[in-house]
Amino acid sequence: MSTTPRKSAFSPSRRDLLSLAIAAPLLSTTAILRAAEPDLSALSDITGATKPIDAAERAARLVRAQSLMKAAGIGAVLIEPGSSMIYFTGVRWHTSERLTLAILPVEGEPCIVTPFFEEPSVRETLAVPAEVRVWQEDENPLAIVAGFLRDRKLATRPIGLEAEVRYFAYAGVQRVLPEAKIVSADPVVRACRMIKTPAEIALMQAATEVTLAAYRWTYARVEKGMTGPEIGALMNAATRKLGGAPEFALALIGEASAYPHGSREIHRVGEGQVVLMDCGCTVQGYQSDISRTWVHGAATADQRKTWDQVARGQQIAFAAAKIGATAGSVDDAVRRQYETLGYGPGYKLPGLSHRTGHGIGMDGHEPVNLVRGEATRLAAGMCFSDEPGIYIPGRYGVRIEDCFHMTAAGPKWFSEPPKSLDAPLG
Repeated sequence: MSTTPRKSAFSPSRRDLLSLAIAAPLLSTTAILRAAEPDLSALSDITGATKPIDAAERAARLVRAQSLMKAAGIGAVLIEPGSSMIYFTGVRWHTSERLTLAILPVEGEPCIVTPFFEEPSVRETLAVPAEVRVWQEDENPLAIVAGFLRDRKLATRPIGLEAEVRYFAYAGVQRVLPEAKIVSADPVVRACRMIKTPAEIALMQAATEVTLAAYRWTYARVEKGMTGPEIGALMNAATRKLGGAPEFALALIGEASAYPHGSREIHRVGEGQVVLMDCGCTVQGYQSDISRTWVHGAATADQRKTWDQVARGQQIAFAAAKIGATAGSVDDAVRRQYETLGYGPGYKLPGLSHRTGHGIGMDGHEPVNLVRGEATRLAAGMCFSDEPGIYIPGRYGVRIEDCFHMTAAGPKWFSEPPKSLDAPLG
């Protein structure tokens, strides 16, 4: 880790603020909190040139989905609020006991079924031509769904349910359409969303650039005595100023870094302590996911060795990610290498206790995973994290994570991995 003097993250100090709060009880809480905010004056929004998903792209998504529905013999797909509803219709809504559903028919325009009093709000984000059918508080929303399907002569054809549809909706469909066959919509929804278009990849690249810039700003301000939540707060503040919407900012210190998602114990930055950060943000609905690991102060030979082993593991995964290879084979390649170093075997510790990577896009974790046994074959447009960490319980862990997307020529990084513990951001 560089010994360059670090800039103070806060002005005034936290002790100063405590004294201020005690000495000036009439000062508003808002004023005190504002004084505690980090100085972000060196940062500005870098996302101004990004382009949201447009109408032509959404229309192409529906065409693709309907083609897949025909091939799978599915008459309609039902989708609850979440990323898939946004993906196909633009509607940004929430799940509740009051059902809102998108219906994608095998032919024609989609339909949104929503409570009567919510219709104006739902229409605010509706981004495709679609029928909207409403239900009153004393009505069964699934009866409205059934009515649409009968009107489109789809009630006797298989109905695909998107993976996030809740059981009460599934059971309700069965009650109102007992003659219908309920099937998984994965052959449609997953097949569409797994293959990213150039517009989607551009937004993921923009999110990556925000996270990298936030890392550079935050890294220079990590000081002895800081806790993980304090470091994460700096990262989130920088991310917002740079134009991203923070998704997560995990900072694991010392022994906590040996556990992929951390510990409840409070750990503070100290000389020779490993600092592992895992952070991501969203830009125009698409996510980044990057992990960086460094040592505060001087690193030991053992820490350097582990860091180099993880960096090598990441490159092995990248090289194994070939068009047509199974997703599971990427994980296998890393694990074989780690076992020659004495880790594992398999998912045992010390070693790599989680999958090598996961799909990413609108959600931080999407199908499919780079995990043992996953038979899906890699294709152009698929996007993955590459994060084969090594964890040594009771001591420390190292994770270096960068995402890549598959092209016809092979994988391409969204962010270039660091090459040395002495330059840990890359």
